[in-house]
Amino acid sequence: MFTLAHISDPHLGPLPDPKLLQLFSKRLLGYLNWQRNRSKIMGASYLEQLVEDMKAQAPDHIAVTGDLVNIALPLEISGARTWLEEIGEPRNVSVVPGNHDAYVPGAVRRARAAWWPYMCGDDADGAPAAGTKSEATFPYVRKRGDVALVGVTTGRASAPWFATGRVGSEQSKRLRAVLEQLGAEGLFRVVMLHHPPFKHATHWHKRLSDASRVRAVVKRAGAELILHGHTHIDSFETIDGPSGPVSVVGVPSATSAPGGKKPAARYNLFRIEKTNTGWSCRMEEHGFEAPKEPVKLLAKREVEVPV
Repeated sequence: MFTLAHISDPHLGPLPDPKLLQLFSKRLLGYLNWQRNRSKIMGASYLEQLVEDMKAQAPDHIAVTGDLVNIALPLEISGARTWLEEIGEPRNVSVVPGNHDAYVPGAVRRARAAWWPYMCGDDADGAPAAGTKSEATFPYVRKRGDVALVGVTTGRASAPWFATGRVGSEQSKRLRAVLEQLGAEGLFRVVMLHHPPFKHATHWHKRLSDASRVRAVVKRAGAELILHGHTHIDSFETIDGPSGPVSVVGVPSATSAPGGKKPAARYNLFRIEKTNTGWSCRMEEHGFEAPKEPVKLLAKREVEVPV
């Protein structure tokens, strides 16, 4: 059995003090939003407690689906690398970037450089050259036993008041080829991306702009499980695959305080096992229900896996 933990959107805080020049961009809006709103609902020690409980479950691997930072300040990005080192070694933790990690032009490339050991495939031969486009190194593939983790980037710098993502045609082509090859090898394929790829997942100004392209790839090439963040809610949807519906699972922000508009901080555990007839995948939700209560197992469910 392979146990995969999924955590997302930690939005690590508090924000470092930005330089005035760093705020002459979309960052100004994000900085004000943090001061007025996010710092109140993404504080305390909820993330620390959640990670402690997650590590106690001894997962074989941890998937982090983006938005490690808030406005992509250089000190945020380096601080996120320290946090990643605290939750696990690079071979045991896989990261994909979110829209906040790509908050301004150039930010996602800096994040890739800082988090590279956590955001590269098994066949990576050193960090890419500084001028390499951020999406050129995706999707990456990590094989862990019978499980293949496929990291896709949707993080792109967007205009003020937008939080959209995009996969792009070239990455989509590579994704299809990767999924087809991994399927031929008989592996359990877990696709990790930040923005959800199903219809009507979020408001139009926060959507994955080419979600239909991702759905078309999965419908043709197949996958066993798709994990995402971004919406800060717990969600369980499906999209079409060649052998039946493919489960698409989202998890709330890992720092969301109980009692707010969005669900409190959670992580999910997936217990994946090969059977005589195909695959078994059982999902557990772990998190908070109310302030001052410890992390606990909230629910269990079977994840539908195409055979």
